[in-house]
Amino acid sequence: MTPFLAAAGPEAGSAISTIATPLMWGLTIAAVIALLALDFVLTRKPHEVSMKEAAGWSAFYIALPLAFGGWIWSQFGQQTGVEYLTGYLVEKSLSVDNLFVFMLLLSAFAVPAALQQRVLLWGIIGALVLRGIFIALGAAFLANFAFAFLVFGAILLATGVKILRDQVKGTGHDVDVANMRSVRLIRRFMPVTEDYRGPRMSVVENGRRMLTPFAVVVVAVFATDIVFAVDSVPAVYGITGDPYLVFATNAFALLGLRALYFVLQGALSKLVHLGYGLAAILGFIGVKLVLHWAHGIWPGVPTVPTVWSLVVIVVILGVVTATSLYATRGKAGDATESAHVAEPGAHHHR
Repeated sequence: MTPFLAAAGPEAGSAISTIATPLMWGLTIAAVIALLALDFVLTRKPHEVSMKEAAGWSAFYIALPLAFGGWIWSQFGQQTGVEYLTGYLVEKSLSVDNLFVFMLLLSAFAVPAALQQRVLLWGIIGALVLRGIFIALGAAFLANFAFAFLVFGAILLATGVKILRDQVKGTGHDVDVANMRSVRLIRRFMPVTEDYRGPRMSVVENGRRMLTPFAVVVVAVFATDIVFAVDSVPAVYGITGDPYLVFATNAFALLGLRALYFVLQGALSKLVHLGYGLAAILGFIGVKLVLHWAHGIWPGVPTVPTVWSLVVIVVILGVVTATSLYATRGKAGDATESAHVAEPGAHHHR
């Protein structure tokens, strides 16, 4: 493994290493940009997404990261391969929560069906940029502070408890567009047109520049992306300390969201117990991080092997999926029962 960041002084955390060379980083980032550019080309003409189109692209975006994982396994060994696959599974399960929030926002803003995939694409780009920033900051934090794992663990445990409490109370997280700070801020400084103008974000009317509702919903999606980045990056750092694997798992989990949304649009409302699963997964990884921190101080403290993390996460997702489908048999379901939406500073917090 190639050194990534060296420990800095006696107070620093463990040295961070990565499997990636600069060339590998460059090729990966170029591939992500190319796939995003392809998505922009595909959505340049607004249209409603057919199930056949969505299923085809979903299959592609599932096969691609799995094939990449196979290559990682063959080139860098079982341990690295398991870390990648476990991290990808964690990020994919958390990305489903993203889909709930996107569904609520698209509904709250009454986004026309033909424009929904372009809104989702902008949301994915925002999430990728934010997570890239958080990944770099997380790597520096882990390399320079011994208590970083404790902080990350505390974040995940607090988030897990919050999600569990909301799930037990049965409090749905409806999107109150009028009270979203990002929306209020935009409308304070810029006028907004009454209707959508295709995928255009602004137009000139009566000699003045005006934003469209499309621009407002994109900003709202960006605001919720911040919250998801805060949760997702510490979660995957609980699986692997390699910043490259953290980036790759995040990128692959997010790239397929646009197509996956339209495939699962009807089924999402059936996953009424997903909140329990996410709370359990985040809590488990939080405990794992705290144990890792404690092990560095007291060697007798046990740690959780990555392969067992994979087993636990698979079991949790399998159980909540099965119980959700059983609980909603014969029912239409309610997406708000499973969604966990928040905006920084809003009255709801994830």
